[in-house]
Formats: sequence, C-alpha cells, structure tokens
Amino acid sequence: MMGFVPLFLVYILFPAIQATQLTKCEVYQAVEDMDGHQGITALEWTCVIFHSSGFNTEATVRNNGSTEYGLFQISNKHWCKSSEVPESENICGTPCDNFLDDDLTDDKKCAQKILAIKGIDYWLAHKPLCSERLEQWRCKKL
Repeated sequence: MMGFVPLFLVYILFPAIQATQLTKCEVYQAVEDMDGHQGITALEWTCVIFHSSGFNTEATVRNNGSTEYGLFQISNKHWCKSSEVPESENICGTPCDNFLDDDLTDDKKCAQKILAIKGIDYWLAHKPLCSERLEQWRCKKL
C-alpha cells in the first residue's frame, strides 16, 4: 500500500509538471511587440495574462458551458474551434488546442483580434487589476 501512494501522487502531479509555466520576463518579452497596440501596453498585457492564466500556456478554465484556453484564456464560444462547442463562430480561425502550446504567435494574433472587436474589457482582470500601478510587471533586464 505504501508504494501505491507515491505512485498515485506522481500521476496526480504529472500534468502540472508538464505544463509550461512561463516567467514574468518571458511573458513580457513575448508581448513586447504588442506594446501600444490599440493603446494597451506590454505591462498591461503581462498583468492581464498573469491574472487570466497565471503565465501557464496550457491553462484551461471551464466557464458556463464553454472553455477558455491558454495564456490569454481565449473562449471556444466565439473565438476558436473545439469539439466541445461545434457551433463556435471561430472568429480567429484556429483550433482552440493551438492556444495550449508554446508558440504564442496564434495566441497573440487572436488576442489582438479580440481587442479590436471587444476591447480590453474582454479580459475582466484589466480594469480592477491592470489599469494602473503597472511597474511591478516590468521585466528588469540584467
């Protein structure tokens, strides 16, 4: 029985170990090219991403019959295609699973499309948590 417990814990923890957990600096550097797009700074994006996904590229959250994917927590209800919601509008024209990998190109492209259509308030964390006192999200270069 004692051998079962450690093995059981490995199976429970294994998905968490596999997930790509980015650092604040990695995220900030990844979104630097989005700085100023529609008035949103890289600092704001870094803050929004932290409060949306905790910098975890494989984050998924179920929310009222839909699922949100990746760093930007992009919903399969409107923005991407999944088997869970086959009637999705798929506005970004991509499978939702593409938002769970380490290539952030399609994530950022879709986030910019969401920003253009819905505005920054699509990300609920922005207004209360990411609209002021943003220096803590700056990455200090060594």
